[in-house]
Amino acid sequence: MKTLLRSLLLALAGVSTVAAEEIGFGILGTDASSALKQNWNPFLEDMSKGTGLEIKGFFATDYAGLVEAMRFSKIQLAWLGAKAAIESVDRADGEVFAQFIDQAGRTGYTSVIITHRDSRLKTIEDMFAQAKELSFGMGDPQSTSGTLVPLCELFAPRGLDVRQAFRITRSSSHGGNLLAVVNKQVDVATNYSVGLEKFQISNPESHAQVRVLWTSKPIPSDPIVWRRDLPDATKKKIRDFVFSYGKDEREKAILSRLQQISGFRPSDNRQLIPVRLTSVTLEKFKVKADPDLSPTDRAARLEALDRRQAELEAAAR
Repeated sequence: MKTLLRSLLLALAGVSTVAAEEIGFGILGTDASSALKQNWNPFLEDMSKGTGLEIKGFFATDYAGLVEAMRFSKIQLAWLGAKAAIESVDRADGEVFAQFIDQAGRTGYTSVIITHRDSRLKTIEDMFAQAKELSFGMGDPQSTSGTLVPLCELFAPRGLDVRQAFRITRSSSHGGNLLAVVNKQVDVATNYSVGLEKFQISNPESHAQVRVLWTSKPIPSDPIVWRRDLPDATKKKIRDFVFSYGKDEREKAILSRLQQISGFRPSDNRQLIPVRLTSVTLEKFKVKADPDLSPTDRAARLEALDRRQAELEAAAR
């Protein structure tokens, strides 16, 4: 009996060791699945070799899938947009540790509204003036550039509900919306500057068919998030690899295919504060416009949001 118990304990210990060395890396499918895996697999393979960990790509079609996967420990690392990273930090024990740097050395990008070059729409005001006749492509609900920023900077200040402002509104990924505009399947759509830059390189003729109607204020570049409960030794292996990657020409080419990036820099949860503030601003617009709130309830909610804004601004200093 003792021998059997000892064997079971050793077997369980072996399973635990294997599981601890296997790291799931969550990646959003903004492009076609086959192209995405082709671009990311060399990086993941290098990461496995460089860390001694078994890095497995987890390719999801939406941010919610990545956040839930991290919440239930199906993945331990993820490339996320800022809004989804906030969800990960708040609900899935996530923690920001790195941020993308683009090939121009920038740590920010922009949200854009695009239409086809043949469109009669020349400005963003043209879009609003003709909205009831137009089809509109919104981003993933958890997308910073595809949803949150356009809602906060464009629609909420005008008191518009994007679901009611247009003849038809649909949601898709950045890649889906970009192709829908190029193929004239939607009149207007949200997108992001990095995606347009990649598209210009990979498909210049189709890129020439795109017109940008509006560009947002700068948004912090995407973070990489890990689970806070990863062992310190594992975190060190990952950190050492990530911040040393991209030094030779081969590695630079691999990074370029990912998101037109040149490398990573250390970061933390404070990176998310500007986007948290954007969410607070959007919520204020919603509270002010809600016809079902009594004056007392509206004042109380706005006061709470003002306190939250002050806390975030203090944390950013």
